[in-house]
Amino acid sequence: MEKDIAISVPRTFPQRRETGVDSPKIPLYLEETYWWAYTHPKAVDVFERQWLVNLILWGNFSRLRDEILNELGDDIGGNTLQVACVYGDFSPCLAQRLRPDASLDIVDVAPVQLDNVRKKVSEYPNVFVHHQDSSRLSFADAVYDNVVIFFLLHEQPEKVRRKTLAEALRVVKPGGRVLLMDYHRPHSLNPFRYVMNVVLRYLEPFALDLWRHDIDTWFSAECKPKSVEKQLFFGGLYQKLVITR
Repeated sequence: MEKDIAISVPRTFPQRRETGVDSPKIPLYLEETYWWAYTHPKAVDVFERQWLVNLILWGNFSRLRDEILNELGDDIGGNTLQVACVYGDFSPCLAQRLRPDASLDIVDVAPVQLDNVRKKVSEYPNVFVHHQDSSRLSFADAVYDNVVIFFLLHEQPEKVRRKTLAEALRVVKPGGRVLLMDYHRPHSLNPFRYVMNVVLRYLEPFALDLWRHDIDTWFSAECKPKSVEKQLFFGGLYQKLVITR
């Protein structure tokens, strides 16, 4: 299995044991729905632009990024897992806040995304990249202090989304947190509600699930969190969840 492909450094950090799952194939739903944004060889050339990522989020990228990073704090200790790569400077900004003895693992199912994030975090010796599927992580139980999921769930069909949430809660320690940012149903007076309804319907069809249901709807019965704190932004179009295991 492919492991730690981003950076090779002396093993001074506690290792999160991987359980022998084969390197994943790109899921069919991703190939069919998001090939243009994530899996096509030229996708990174088009979308890896800070201004474009900010435009896609209606000028809110920095604010939403910092909402998650500020939950983690300015001096992040322990082991953190980022589930899926993110266009823009999210990962480098997260890496900058790590203590020297802390670590960050980043997983993604698309090799082109792993190659891209490797370049962005290459200067950080305590950041490791893994080829894994978010719905079938190969880390042991309860090994992370924090798990971060930044705008991933809206890209997944419900069945996969349920598994991703279950895996995030499985690998986080009791008392640890899953920090999540994603779309939400806007308030009725938010003019972006009507624009985004059309945009998401045609470009990101799974995202409308997050308009119809609360995210805690998809928690498995076997792994219910201790608490869920929810905060809305930009007239309700975006939501942050702080989920404590």
